[in-house]
This record gives sequence, C-alpha cells and structure tokens, in this order.
Amino acid sequence: MTQVHPWTRYVAIGDSFTEGIGDPEPRSVGGHRGWADRVAEVLARSHDDFAYANLAVRGRLLQQIIDEQAGAAVALQPDLITVSAGGNDIIRPGTDPDEVASRMDGLVETLRSSNATVVLFTGPDIGHTPVLGRLRGKVAIYNENLHTVAAKHDAIIADMWALRELRDARMWAPDRLHFSPLGHHTIARMVLSALNVPNDLEPMQPEPLPRYSWRRARADDIVWAREHFVPWVIRRIRHQSSGDFITPKRPLPGSVRLEDD
Repeated sequence: MTQVHPWTRYVAIGDSFTEGIGDPEPRSVGGHRGWADRVAEVLARSHDDFAYANLAVRGRLLQQIIDEQAGAAVALQPDLITVSAGGNDIIRPGTDPDEVASRMDGLVETLRSSNATVVLFTGPDIGHTPVLGRLRGKVAIYNENLHTVAAKHDAIIADMWALRELRDARMWAPDRLHFSPLGHHTIARMVLSALNVPNDLEPMQPEPLPRYSWRRARADDIVWAREHFVPWVIRRIRHQSSGDFITPKRPLPGSVRLEDD
C-alpha cells in the first residue's frame, strides 16, 4: 500500500460540525458521517493500521471542548488532530471574538504539546445566510485571530471562509445551521487539500438551482422558522443544548470502515 501521508492516528474534536450533523448515514457509527469521517476514510487508504477517533459532541461551547475533549484527545496519542471550536460561542449575543480566540490559543497550545499536526477551521462566510448573516463581522474577527493562533503554534488552517462553494444553498442542511451531505463532502475535499493529501473525491458539478417564486420562498422560510429556528431560540433561552446527554460517537481510535462492510 502506497503511503501518501505520514499520519496513522487521527482524533477529531469539536461540536456538531465535526460530529457530522446534517450528514445522516445509518451505516456510520452514531448515524452521522460528516466531513471528519470522510477525511478519515481517505487517510485510511494509505495505512493498514490507520485509526480514527471522533470526540465531538453537538452543541458544545469552546470551554466544554477544552474541559471535556482536549485532554482526552492528547491521551489517545494522535499524530493528527482537527479542532473546530468557538462557533457556538460566537453566535451567542455578547461574546467577544477576541476573548474566545484567546481561549482557543490555549487549547491549540495544549493539543500541540503532543507534537501532533493540528488543523484549525475558520468559520464560513455567513453573510448570505438568514439570521446568522448579521454576525458576519464577528466571525471575520474571530477568523483573523485564528490565523494568528495557527501561525503562532505552527498549525494548519482549513479555511472555510475562503470556500466559496459554501454559498450554494445545497451545501446547507434544511435547518440552515448545519451542512448537508454535499457540504460535508466539499469540506472534506478542502481539508485534504490543506493537508496536501491526494484524493479522488470529485467536486460537485451541480445543475442550476430551480427558480422559486416569491410565494414558494416565503413558505419555505415560514416552515424553516417553525421547525428549526424557533426550537433553537427556545433552547438558548432555557440554557439547553442539543448535545445534552449525547456522548462522543467514536471515543476510541478504530477502523473507519462502514459497519456493514
């Protein structure tokens, strides 16, 4: 087997983005696939003994990721760690992107102490999205801080902001907060490119989006608000998380083969 990269043990930490929410796959561990599983599947092709763990849990804030996942990740002795964190903090009212980035700096320092390669994610450009679009400037400030953190600790940046494909509505799940299977696939291609790992994941060549009438678009917005946005707001008010009582889907490094293979 030809080895095209140096990594044999990969640990992913973070929130719903890394858990794979929005990319349902019954055959995958935990019922969700996601970009991290897709990256691990490609990396595993080059090493017979490749192992992958995913400690991410939906809804987790940065401090929870620091407290619950950082030490556990280092203890697994990986040589590759991906961390996407802080997004749930940034979208909350009153949070300071500079302060969040300062804590992220400490997290990356901890992860790099293991000498693992660390990959950080910038937030996507959400200027075109409903509701979250007003936070575009806040995300941009956080992203600039992340570039500084990455340079300081010799980490790799997976630049979601620069991934213009994410402006396509089909990249997003129906809740408009998470990525669709196509979005996760596209992000996996970007991560592999950042790692300089050759792969055969094909970019999408989509048909044009169907034109919606104003009436149809308005009806879709009403359905989205009722089924996704209002429950999200209620959880924020009640200080609840979608990740309450959820445990990591892959707490220990193992094979990334689908369960029925």
